[in-house]
Amino acid sequence: MQATAFTYSADTRSGSVLLDDGTPLPFDAAAFDAGGLRLLRPGQRVRIETEGEGDARRVVFLTLQTF
Repeated sequence: MQATAFTYSADTRSGSVLLDDGTPLPFDAAAFDAGGLRLLRPGQRVRIETEGEGDARRVVFLTLQTF
């Protein structure tokens, strides 16, 4: 699934993404590290994998979207 980076803290390696419908989803350091990223800027398109449903839905993998 694709999303847009919304917030990112280099100190905690966590932040949030916006799904294409505008829904925000947080991600933690484990999801950031799983994708092998070193830096993320708000506005970048990313590819994510999620797990769970409803309020328990969370990002478990995050990497840059390549075309």
